[in-house]
Amino acid sequence: MKQKLKIRFILTLALLSCLTACAITEKPKTERPNIVVFLADDMGWGDAHCNGNEKMITPNIDKLASQGVRFTQCYSACGVCSPSRSAILTGRTPYRNGVWRHLSGDGPSHLRTSEITYPELLREAGYETCHVGKWHLLSKQQFNNPEYPQPDAHGYDYWMYTHNNASPSHKSPDNFVRNGSPVGVIEGYSAQIVANEGIHWLDNVRDPAKPFALSVWVHEPHQPIATDPRFMKLYEGNPNAKYMGNVTQLDFALGQLMEALETRGLSENTLLFFTSDNGPEGQSEKTGGSTGGLRGRKRNDYEGGIRVPGIVRWPGHIKPGTVSDIPVVGSDIFATVLDACGIPLPTDRPIDGVSMVPAFEGKPVERKIPLFWRTHVSLPEDRVAMRIGDWKIVADETLTTFQLYDVQTDWKEENDLAAKMPEKTEEMKNILLELWADIEAQGPSEWWESETQPPKAGGKLSY
Repeated sequence: MKQKLKIRFILTLALLSCLTACAITEKPKTERPNIVVFLADDMGWGDAHCNGNEKMITPNIDKLASQGVRFTQCYSACGVCSPSRSAILTGRTPYRNGVWRHLSGDGPSHLRTSEITYPELLREAGYETCHVGKWHLLSKQQFNNPEYPQPDAHGYDYWMYTHNNASPSHKSPDNFVRNGSPVGVIEGYSAQIVANEGIHWLDNVRDPAKPFALSVWVHEPHQPIATDPRFMKLYEGNPNAKYMGNVTQLDFALGQLMEALETRGLSENTLLFFTSDNGPEGQSEKTGGSTGGLRGRKRNDYEGGIRVPGIVRWPGHIKPGTVSDIPVVGSDIFATVLDACGIPLPTDRPIDGVSMVPAFEGKPVERKIPLFWRTHVSLPEDRVAMRIGDWKIVADETLTTFQLYDVQTDWKEENDLAAKMPEKTEEMKNILLELWADIEAQGPSEWWESETQPPKAGGKLSY
């Protein structure tokens, strides 16, 4: 009898010990995750080592992929930067949210306060919010102008940003503004400056008792490029060393941020996205970034202009080292963040993006509105595109000539099936025309109907 009581006592102690350990190591189911979105600028799908580029040195991007899920079919919402950035924040395709073009000139377009951003909703839910790096959601004349909405009007408590590119280049930029006040020249290189500002905010500004949302939008590898010699040295002898080193420069900044989250005990409850705003600049891989063999480049609606690196880490929710070919897009970040944080989607407007959370477990996402792209500076023959399942239709600027691709198998878009499959082409065309009519009716069409177009091919482009 005494022996049985002794055994029961030992088992009870063991059970209590296990329960105590679980209570220490497991986070409450209701705890909301921190959100970090790290956005590269003009980084091509093939510019990451983990996407098959053996020449590229991106140890931190690769490490992040080993810790989360790497999406091989991740898209930006547009082939240029301002529109794709607006879609990340709002979950709405650019022509619907009004940021239909790159905002490098002095036109009226900007991200309006009538749009709802995920930082706004998170701030209302008790989050601390911060944006560091490139903004580009206002025209040049509207930047840091109190008559127009700045990052605080879109949900950010704290911000240090530039209008567009780091000026005069990535080295020692002089055009950062912090919370409305110009900063002046900052010694160093842009990606590290941006990452360090985010870390400074984590350590010295935010309320550690609250969850946080941090946007880190670096300028690299957007032109004009300036690369720290220590990163160029890694590619000594390569004629594209400056560009490739610039990608490693942004990778280093990502590593700084990852280390900061880890050493401060924040990684385990942080949902971290890494992606790019569009495909690579330059006429070829000899003068710019890599598409990994995809057709087209920045400004195109072929895959090379819109398919970008996409990695998500969320410990406890994503199996480390997962690789997924489920198509996702930058506008999905909005719905994913809200889903992860338990915040309902707005119901007063169409939301084009969907939650990626099912895809984190290898399940397909339920997309009622097809993936859609319209890039105003694309070549006339690929001005508009739409994808449903494996099928992608590409249309010219007049929406009268169409190409059809099975992009799941023909990812280089080498075989136009429009003539061979007229019924499928007609089906996709009708859906595309109906979708565009709906989008056009939703957005401020007076903006794109009145603005003059940017320089044609061969002209000077700074976006």
